[in-house]
Amino acid sequence: MRWTQTLLTTLRDAPAEAEIASHRLLLRAGLARKLASGVYTFLPLGLRALRKVEKIVREEMDRAGGLEILMPGLQPPDLWEKSGRIKAAADVLFHVKDHADRRWILGPTHEEVVTALVAGEVQSYRQLPRTLYQIQTKYRDEIRPRFGLMRAREFIMKDAYSFDAEEAAAKKSYEAMLEAYRKIFSRIGLEAFPVEADTGVMGGSSSHEFCVVAEIGEGEVVTEEGGDYAAAIETAEGRPAPRTGTAGGMEKFATPEVRKIADLAGEKFGIPACDQVKTLVYTDGKAVALVLVRGDDEVQEAKLLKVCGEGWRAAGNAEIVKVLGAQPGSLGAVASTLAGKNVTVVADMVLKGQAGMTTGANEDGFHFKGVEVERDLKIDRWVDVRKVREGDFSISGKKLKISKGIEVGHAFLLGTKYSEALGAKFLDPQGKQQPMVMGCYGIGVTRTLQAVIEVHQDKDGIRWPAAVSPYTVMLVTLDLADTAVKEATDQLIQSLEKAGIDYLWDDRDERPGVKFKDADLLGFPWRITVGAKAVAKGGVEVKCRRTGGMEMIPRAEVGAWVQNKLAV
Repeated sequence: MRWTQTLLTTLRDAPAEAEIASHRLLLRAGLARKLASGVYTFLPLGLRALRKVEKIVREEMDRAGGLEILMPGLQPPDLWEKSGRIKAAADVLFHVKDHADRRWILGPTHEEVVTALVAGEVQSYRQLPRTLYQIQTKYRDEIRPRFGLMRAREFIMKDAYSFDAEEAAAKKSYEAMLEAYRKIFSRIGLEAFPVEADTGVMGGSSSHEFCVVAEIGEGEVVTEEGGDYAAAIETAEGRPAPRTGTAGGMEKFATPEVRKIADLAGEKFGIPACDQVKTLVYTDGKAVALVLVRGDDEVQEAKLLKVCGEGWRAAGNAEIVKVLGAQPGSLGAVASTLAGKNVTVVADMVLKGQAGMTTGANEDGFHFKGVEVERDLKIDRWVDVRKVREGDFSISGKKLKISKGIEVGHAFLLGTKYSEALGAKFLDPQGKQQPMVMGCYGIGVTRTLQAVIEVHQDKDGIRWPAAVSPYTVMLVTLDLADTAVKEATDQLIQSLEKAGIDYLWDDRDERPGVKFKDADLLGFPWRITVGAKAVAKGGVEVKCRRTGGMEMIPRAEVGAWVQNKLAV
């Protein structure tokens, strides 16, 4: 392909809206253009890279036994009402109306649609297992689209759905898909690894995110040093450095003007945060729960909602005073102060066995010290509700590290939530109807493409992995008016085409410096330069974009040389 015959304009500077490197390069390299907030047009180079990503995804999905289908983007809301997600996912749903004033949903995902499809197509256990997938445009009403393709209102996703006759078989399908994802991301050029994740609004018993470590990532990933443990911050388990407390008698003392953990830890009282019990109040509008964590810890609300259920929130001051009779800052769960109060107390596991603690007295301006947690506090449930911190220890005793991560894929073991709601049942060997056990698996194809750019770039531009680069070779011709150079270029093109190497020929009438800068910006794996000096020596100059290394290669051998490099 000639540069002058394609639609490609590079930019010296990126638009001010581009906040991160990959977004800037996406625009500067002429891969995409913004139409509206969170909505992008792919230009020829960007689309070529996108299609290469899709090709890898398809190959591995097919290899894993997936069957490709294509479902409508327009979905009837009654399916979402049956699944119960029309309210749970209301924040991201786009609604449209037709000429008859009927309401439709623009699909953000397709669990409901595929389950309804399979309910009509599969009747017997003999037709299971089945895994269906598609690569399709999705729509989500993001409150704040940002970072280009990373968080967009319209994007391309590969979504797959497995259907099995029993839980054990469903877990095998789930593991098979995790392995397919490992292969996909490896081939694309991303070091993406699975981390345990929260099931959230999707539901199910198990979930894993595939994350790429990057400073611009919007999620936090917890890993252990020298170990295999990895989890999203929402579900990660860890233990802080232990404290030592002395058992003794509980004593009430005055704490005027104390409103926060830091006030007790200050110079006046000198009680370290780790020696305090933090009491937080949550409600669903009817019931009330006190949530206890160590004073230097925070509550991880995703964990808490798994314990309490959806719909719980932090209580307001008026609600707290009405139930406990005291303002935040003087709250606690000492059993004697909760007499007659209809509250449930949930305590984090870190507090188990702790002595010599300080907590609020449920009386403004007073606290108790010398508290032995299991002796003095009213505790109904022990659970892990704390947010893991950098430097905590894993269950196996290794130190935990927290990194930023880009989520590029997600897998959920859904169970029978959707199949029961939408009637996806089959007859088992005994002729009894059973709900199918489901899994769902997504890869953000457009997000993955930008993640590649974020990971593979330097100060000069993109450094594409060969598998997903728009073109493998940038062919740069200097001295276009020189007959010998033109003949050498023609010979080189023949060599590349014979070897099946895709290339973009920079045939513009531009200065060498401009061409070289654009070649580095676009970042194809190899730049081949044809100029009068090289031609006189019978060769061409080949530069590796990743290493910067230069080689002189005989013109007729260039195609085979690139082939060999790709095979390594």
